[in-house]
Order: sequence, then C-alpha cells, then structure tokens
Amino acid sequence: MSYKGYSARIEFDAEDRVFVGHIAGIRDIVSFHGSTVDELEEAFHQATDDYLTACEELGQSPNKPYSGKLMLRVPPETHAAVATAAELNGKSINQWATDILDKAAHG
Repeated sequence: MSYKGYSARIEFDAEDRVFVGHIAGIRDIVSFHGSTVDELEEAFHQATDDYLTACEELGQSPNKPYSGKLMLRVPPETHAAVATAAELNGKSINQWATDILDKAAHG
C-alpha cells in the first residue's frame, strides 16, 4: 500500500480481528488500523496526511521515504564478480543489482 511516496507495512491482529499498519521506511512511528481493506487504506491516507500536517505545524521536516540511492561496500572480488555477471546479462551493474535485490526483497 502506497500513498504520497510512503509505503505501509500491514499485519493482522487476530485477537482484535483488525488490520494494523505502520508507515515503513521512516524513523518516526506512524500507525493506523482498519477492519476492512477499504478502512485500512482510508486510515493509512489519513495517518499520512496527519503526519505531514503535524510536521508542518511543528516546523519539522517529515522523514522522507528512501531516496532510491544505495551505497554498498563490498570486497573487490565481489565487485569484479558482480561486474562480470552484469555484463554477461547485458546489463549495467545498477540494472543487474536492482533486479537481484528486487527478487530477493519480493521473494
């Protein structure tokens, strides 16, 4: 679930029989809940809007979702192996790594 560049992490609370969500990828803690998917989505939007409004009223910058830039330090041997794998797949290192990381993150 995404809204205004923010993503939600959703869990189901079996005891209360409700979906519970948190905005993912930020340091601040912003949570919301709903009994249905529609309620959950509406609560996510409202929580995000409230968070952004509260930050503005407090004169604070809201935590931003991740920028998409990822710096890694790897051994030279790994760097060489990655460069070779990317080249063999007809991709840049960035394209190859994005594909591999996406597959790892999403199963």
